[in-house]
Amino acid sequence: MEEIKQGNGQFFIGEEANPDAEITFEESGSHTYTITHTAVSDKLKNQGVGSQLVKRVVDYARQNDKQIDPVCSFARKKFEETPSYHDVWKVK
Repeated sequence: MEEIKQGNGQFFIGEEANPDAEITFEESGSHTYTITHTAVSDKLKNQGVGSQLVKRVVDYARQNDKQIDPVCSFARKKFEETPSYHDVWKVK
């Protein structure tokens, strides 16, 4: 898999201005990241790239002692399917 890079409020693959895959998030208060969007280009689809991007945000949240509110439907599904993410899931 290609390298996941970090931008301002996002992790992405490819070029930041026109990424091949990206996940965007924003700080919501002092203890929460809200995942707002996940997108993967056709050339990277069905390779687990979206899942890797969600995992990267989870790891980042753990490093920064934050919770995650996965508003994005793809990210929410991954949280529902992955019990190991529940420690950082901010359940409303």
